[in-house]
Amino acid sequence: MNFKPLNDSGRSSVSEALRLGETYGWVGVDRHSSDIAALKERLIRQNGLVGLEAFEPNEIEDAKRVFYRDGFVLVKNALTSDQLSEARNGSYRVISEIMALDAKRDGNRGSHRYSFGAASTSGHQLHNSEWAMLIDLPTVTPILEAIFESPDYICRGGGGDFCLPGATRYQPLHSDVGDRRPKTTHAAAADSDSSKFSGSFWDPRGLMTLRDLPCPYVCCNYLMTDFTAINGATRQIPGTQNSREAIPTLEDEPEWMTFSTINPAPAGSLLIRDPRTWHGGTPNVSNEVRAIPNIEYYAPWFHEPMARSMPLDIYNSLSDHGKNICRLIVSSSEIDTAIRTNLGGTPHLLQTT
Repeated sequence: MNFKPLNDSGRSSVSEALRLGETYGWVGVDRHSSDIAALKERLIRQNGLVGLEAFEPNEIEDAKRVFYRDGFVLVKNALTSDQLSEARNGSYRVISEIMALDAKRDGNRGSHRYSFGAASTSGHQLHNSEWAMLIDLPTVTPILEAIFESPDYICRGGGGDFCLPGATRYQPLHSDVGDRRPKTTHAAAADSDSSKFSGSFWDPRGLMTLRDLPCPYVCCNYLMTDFTAINGATRQIPGTQNSREAIPTLEDEPEWMTFSTINPAPAGSLLIRDPRTWHGGTPNVSNEVRAIPNIEYYAPWFHEPMARSMPLDIYNSLSDHGKNICRLIVSSSEIDTAIRTNLGGTPHLLQTT
């Protein structure tokens, strides 16, 4: 299937998300089964984080306050209609490229569930202008500067995720970053292929963990479609960014966590996350693909291994601020940007089947 770009206004986005969902979703899953009907009814009845707040881009201090309280915050109208259309075009094009290599919809984050970054040989999608466009937005940069209390934070890359209709299982709750440990026991977004360890922070005294620090790392996920009760909205567990408690398994997870989803939320919104906060994927039993491309940033004082994932021509297209925060990920050499034939595989801790 060849991907066709959206109209310039992005008004065809709903039909495009449905077209991709109908084309690629529900492989090997009977959407008309009684089990799916019961799951959908339950999600409609119970999904949605109680007391979910959303702010406009100019409500900077409120967004910062809730981010530090909950470990995440929802910002409405982060993207203009043109920016949303451009981001959708890029997301849906890459989805089509990934689908060409996964006929059975095994996914790389569970069945029918995918990481954009892991699917790329570079580990990121910053070779695509649609992702680079998200790095320095006038609606978002002031919020990031407030969160970090500095303009000198660092962009580490960009990817995000998407789930297709037919992603009927919950993804286990997890955190995207942690203390240094062997890769065999932990999977983190910031892993380096050159190291046998995941993460970098380690206190030899055994007194502190990464969870005791101020926020070291921010992930900005942009909603390409409305988050609804049935299309796989992310579930976020408020206030867990500094918790040292063990993250519960799917079997032990209390019901309120299961339904602690970021919905309803409109397309063009931004979910700003502290990746230490417990979160996980939820079932998509709609008929549309749910995509959330992201850009990720480190605090000025925090650093983990970073891939040189941004081509020089993309770097040269950025604003001065964008160039400054991307200086550690630009490469003057050619970057392999092909989709991995195995899509990068699914980390053991994130398997849903």
